[in-house]
Amino acid sequence: MIVKSYACGQWISGEAEAVALNSAITGEEIGHLQSMQTGFAEMLDYARSEVGPQLQALSIHDRANLLKNLALHLLAKKEDFYPLSLHTGATRNDSWVDIEGGISTLFSYSGIARRELTNQKFIVEGDMQPLSAKGSFVGHHILTSKKGASVHINAFNFPVWGMLEKIAPSLLAGVPVIVKPATVSCYLTEAVVREIVASEILPKGAVQLISGSTGDLLDHLTSQDVITFTGSATTGQMLKRHPNIMANNVPFTMEADSLNVSVLALDVTEDMPEFGLFVKEIQREMTAKAGQKCTAIRRALVPAKMLDAVAAALKARLIKTVIGNPTRDGVQMGALVGASQCADVAQQVAILKEDCQQILGEWSEFEVDQSEIAAGAFFPPTVLVCHRPFTAKAVHSVEAFGPVCTLMPYEDNDQAVALMQMGEGSLAASVFSFDHQIAFDLIHRAASYHGRMLLLNRESARESTGHGSPMPSLVHGGPGRAGGGEELGGVRAIKHYMQRTAIQGSPNSIMALTKEYIRGADRRMDLVHPFRKNFDQLVIGNALKTHRRTVTEADIVNFGCLSGDHFYAHFDEVAAKDSFFGKRVAHGYFVIAAAAGLFVDPGVGPVIANYGIDNLRFIEPVGIGDTIQVTLTAKRKIEKVKKADEDRHTGIVIWDVEVHNQHQELVALYDILTLVERDQSKAEQL
Repeated sequence: MIVKSYACGQWISGEAEAVALNSAITGEEIGHLQSMQTGFAEMLDYARSEVGPQLQALSIHDRANLLKNLALHLLAKKEDFYPLSLHTGATRNDSWVDIEGGISTLFSYSGIARRELTNQKFIVEGDMQPLSAKGSFVGHHILTSKKGASVHINAFNFPVWGMLEKIAPSLLAGVPVIVKPATVSCYLTEAVVREIVASEILPKGAVQLISGSTGDLLDHLTSQDVITFTGSATTGQMLKRHPNIMANNVPFTMEADSLNVSVLALDVTEDMPEFGLFVKEIQREMTAKAGQKCTAIRRALVPAKMLDAVAAALKARLIKTVIGNPTRDGVQMGALVGASQCADVAQQVAILKEDCQQILGEWSEFEVDQSEIAAGAFFPPTVLVCHRPFTAKAVHSVEAFGPVCTLMPYEDNDQAVALMQMGEGSLAASVFSFDHQIAFDLIHRAASYHGRMLLLNRESARESTGHGSPMPSLVHGGPGRAGGGEELGGVRAIKHYMQRTAIQGSPNSIMALTKEYIRGADRRMDLVHPFRKNFDQLVIGNALKTHRRTVTEADIVNFGCLSGDHFYAHFDEVAAKDSFFGKRVAHGYFVIAAAAGLFVDPGVGPVIANYGIDNLRFIEPVGIGDTIQVTLTAKRKIEKVKKADEDRHTGIVIWDVEVHNQHQELVALYDILTLVERDQSKAEQL
């Protein structure tokens, strides 16, 4: 097997001396690679000039559909990746997380983009900001694609997921990627990139691959490029200090391995479900990927009175773990990624043992096939106990990146919080408790030191994804030692690869720039009711000013009887006079119901259904004898992708609704969403 790079639309064997790639299971050579020595500036130029414009010519929904199609293609090819994944030391379950977990991230991001973002080439962020007294000068924010490349430098532990989780938001942002996997497991990444290229789903060169050294790549980065790094804090900080990166302020996001913590809360006793869940989770985090997870539990905090019970229960679970060659049935834990990683973990454990007692970690304590263990890069699950965690330093600064965890006792919440913070920043923390007050205290006091916090108990255990599982819709990153970055986080991650720009001008100007109706901008009134127009015929700014309706006492009484709402402000003349309102007023929900009666066109037409109401605010009360009138304006349009079981193409139209009284005062303000039929022939062409 010869592992190549993919640069400027071509597969390339490098010019450097060949480097052997070995199986973590058997130690045998499975292939080799030769690093590129030149051509890195050309890769960046190709991404910027050839690929970027193609991606940026597509709308965000178009890019999302490409991701979905790519995910479907890779899912169909998934079994081709599992044999290679075995050589990284991974079990079938470990590989499932890496391979199918990575592919599912593509699906997730495709859905996030289509649900939460409009079908434009840019993102409009937040609300319009008034900047002048009379409203003729306003501001807004937009995000546009950076005109560079995103360079993804990935760790060895998740060769597939680690790549795909970064590719997804970057491509959605319209920015082509250059992937640099860790050399020791790059053969699996290369296999997936080969399928991405072969599928021809993405624009050619949207994903480029550097197998081996990055050469002088960093020397050619500009402020329009982005670096996303996953790996050791030492390496990340070294890269971050690169002179060119500093000189050009190249955006740099780092997700570093950290001393993640899990806490058994003071309320938990040995007979509670939370006790077993805590022990099981530590065992799972130690053995999944042989502990080679950036989110794995490295420090486990236990009430002092529970230390012996937890230690005994954890040892009992770990000793039963079947360790060995993952091709053998029943194996639960495989090998580390290579011999050098074994040596590194052994060195870190030796440092930790200077302040800790090892209570598990010799091969003689496990039932294993010694010939298997000797052949591969295996390391025994190792449990340490630090009896003096407030004076020991190594346990809060040294990470053994393998199946290693240290137990630490604490006396009260103050001590637990202090120990949680002594890790100086982590990706993930978990609290096992069935007392919400204790959990509230721990999580709120320690949250600033952690990127993600899991509260696990008997109620969430059945469906919880666990301590160490980042989710595409939530932040994956953390402060301090964890790098200070955020790789994931739903739309937040997409925005990382875009430039946020404040735009200022008149409401009409801002509406033209955002393609969204802005209050104060000109509306387009015509004789055709906007509900008579299909999705494609509607233009942003199409509006209707309705006829008027005077609210009567009968309206209030009838609505109260219909709804069952007999609140005093609507029915008690005396109490209402002494109230905040000073008079009887109509129900707020009557006002919006009456407003719907004013603006809805009753005939059969392209509007299929009301999809929801957002941002509802009641501004002024409506009393008996007040007259209301509605202005309805097409604010935003979102195309929907037709599903297989749907009989027509549709889109969502968001309407701005303003309800005024006879004094032209706003009484209610909200958005309504309608499902609207599209021009079927036009939709089929897209």
